[in-house]
Amino acid sequence: MSLAERIEGLRARIRRACEAADRDPGGVELLPVSKKQPLALIQEAAALGFGRFGENYVQEGADKAAAAPDLAFVLLGPLQRNKAKPALQHFAEIQSLDRPELAERLRHLAGELGVVRPVWIQVDLWDEATKLGGCAEADLPQLLAALSGDPHLPLRGLMAIPPPDDGAAFTQLAALRERLQQELGLPLRLSMGMSADLEAAVTAGSDQIRIGTAFFGERRY
Repeated sequence: MSLAERIEGLRARIRRACEAADRDPGGVELLPVSKKQPLALIQEAAALGFGRFGENYVQEGADKAAAAPDLAFVLLGPLQRNKAKPALQHFAEIQSLDRPELAERLRHLAGELGVVRPVWIQVDLWDEATKLGGCAEADLPQLLAALSGDPHLPLRGLMAIPPPDDGAAFTQLAALRERLQQELGLPLRLSMGMSADLEAAVTAGSDQIRIGTAFFGERRY
């Protein structure tokens, strides 16, 4: 199957899920996850209308961003404090902010560099952080305080990797988003769902679906 055919199949699934949930398909972003994929394939996807790509590793994403400055790369994977500077220099967004000390480090460096980088808080409502990263719900106030509304790190939304086959996970995340929007007084996007569960994610209100191998094909390790 060609790249264009895989993309059309995914877009058709998103359209059908949006129709069933009475949502506008234009409000759901399909974010290709391009880790371990060659730049040539990413550029082929760009020619088909995609300008943003998710990467899991700072160095790999930084190399691709340097080689393709016309594209935007989004950091999805765990971020260590010692890689905060290259992450800010090369990524358009950081979706894996999950602890106050990282927020403070990013704030300090973003101010020094004079850059604005939207951030998403990666949340973990299921005690999976040791494997996947994420901020527990009880720790969110401390993390939000560390961000402190800094204009260099505008908060865009919540990202999560729910456990597989957890039917309640998406509704939990949607409820958390609604609560935080009311408390903070600002709109928040929600990134949840992958190829296996995009319909459930769209139904629950996800604004972004992250797709890797079902988009690009098998990774080139």
